[in-house]
Amino acid sequence: MPRSVLLTSLLLLPSLAPAAEPSPEVKRWWSHVQFLADDRLRGRDTGSEGHREAAAYVAEQLAGLGVKPGAGEGYLQEVALVSRRLVDARSRLTLVREGKRTPLVVGREALISPRQGESGQLDAPLVFVGHGLSIPEANHDDFAGVDLQGKLAVFIYGGPAHIPGPLRAHHSSAAERVKALKKAGAVGAVVLLNPKNMETPWSRSALSRLQPAMNFADTSLDDTSGLQVSVSFNPEHAEKLFTGSPHSFKELLALADASKPLPRFELPTRLQSSAEWVSTPVTSVNVVGVLPGSDPVLAREYVVLTAHLDHVGVGAPINGDAIYNGAMDNATGVAAVLEVARALQAQKPQRSILFVLVTGEEKGLIGSRYFAAHPTVPRDAIVANFNLDMFLPLFDFTRVVAYGQDESTLLAPLREVATAHGVKLQPDPNPSSMTFIRSDQYAFIRQGVPALSFKFGYAPGSPEERTFKDWYTRHYHAPSDDLRQPIHKDGAIKFVQLLTDLTRTVANAPERPRWNDDSFFRRFARTNTPDGKQDTPLSNP
Repeated sequence: MPRSVLLTSLLLLPSLAPAAEPSPEVKRWWSHVQFLADDRLRGRDTGSEGHREAAAYVAEQLAGLGVKPGAGEGYLQEVALVSRRLVDARSRLTLVREGKRTPLVVGREALISPRQGESGQLDAPLVFVGHGLSIPEANHDDFAGVDLQGKLAVFIYGGPAHIPGPLRAHHSSAAERVKALKKAGAVGAVVLLNPKNMETPWSRSALSRLQPAMNFADTSLDDTSGLQVSVSFNPEHAEKLFTGSPHSFKELLALADASKPLPRFELPTRLQSSAEWVSTPVTSVNVVGVLPGSDPVLAREYVVLTAHLDHVGVGAPINGDAIYNGAMDNATGVAAVLEVARALQAQKPQRSILFVLVTGEEKGLIGSRYFAAHPTVPRDAIVANFNLDMFLPLFDFTRVVAYGQDESTLLAPLREVATAHGVKLQPDPNPSSMTFIRSDQYAFIRQGVPALSFKFGYAPGSPEERTFKDWYTRHYHAPSDDLRQPIHKDGAIKFVQLLTDLTRTVANAPERPRWNDDSFFRRFARTNTPDGKQDTPLSNP
């Protein structure tokens, strides 16, 4: 080969230069993710040995950073729970119409929720009630004029688009939904999933029924009990519920997608269910650390950073892998909290900072609900909550979605810090997903605390949007949410730096954050008493 041709060929070869060495910040953050998402911890299921090992690791890291114990003399706040597992082999669902019985394949056509319901048998008629929502603030009541006494309420999960997302999300929460159903006289619910809003394939969602559900050993903390059965229906098979009725499921979905009013009507079908649960006591822990504030007065108040430490453990294998590692969900969030703690320890913010790595988020926000009910600091001294739950560093960090940004005065410091970091604020791109009530910030919101929860944002129609949505389809609550998936580590560090600055800014502000006057969630705030403390909620939630 002529020398000139050889040189030209060499120039066309890919560069063999080594990749740039990761920064120390990337190495530290990634080392936490690696430990927490390792197969050895077996998915950090609530109350498991893997979760206890993860909690010990986090407590050790906080101690090493100079963060003081935040749960009395130690870092661990014990949470007494009851685990219950649905006996799948003894669970039955049958449709009965005109005397004809049609058994359903549990797991393929429908599934019985492991979180709600009682052991035993039930035979009840079905009534379609739109979205199954009662929202007095929006003059919307799907139960008005409907006889649901002793019946099962059938509804499409979601809500009218004209109702603000946070308000719609609040009334879609398990506690509010159950309260409304019980008030209407329903004995249970049949939830119809809208394919447009499904984040994961039905086949993977159905596997969740095999995972144990959990609730508090202290039943006074449980605000989601009272239904005899709760059933989710595979949208591919939901049409059979509406055979012989005035409307088809396809027609109702079209109305829902167009945000048009949904009819309410009785279905010519009954549902028979049979279920059995096995219960066992479980103890798990929240990890709590505190960084005392530097100002003698403001140090009595706390900004709380939360992230859930648990994931779903070991489950049904997918492609031969049964360990649900939870790298994005939520080892990344825990790692970010640890690195924010490292940075703030050196910056000495004026208010105290509480770092709470909660358990049982995957079981229904159990750890955060317990902490909110039994805070390790005075409840009224908590001024703000920033929550991290799979903030999804899938690409570079140029946009941020802060759920709740329009509800409180936290928007001003958020906008200031985001601008300084060259990051664009983005509104909730999908209010129908109800994200505002689906993670641990909601427990603080219910206690009157202004809160934000974060995810990476993206431009509509961009490759980043496709990457974001593809992650849910492929990896959300799947064993593939592990250390092998692409993670934008530099983007994660940029986010950690923004969150550090935001936390410090709020901690150093002369006034504590407050709900906006027009925010629905202002009702949970506490009124000022003569001694300057906050006491009772403004209205009864």
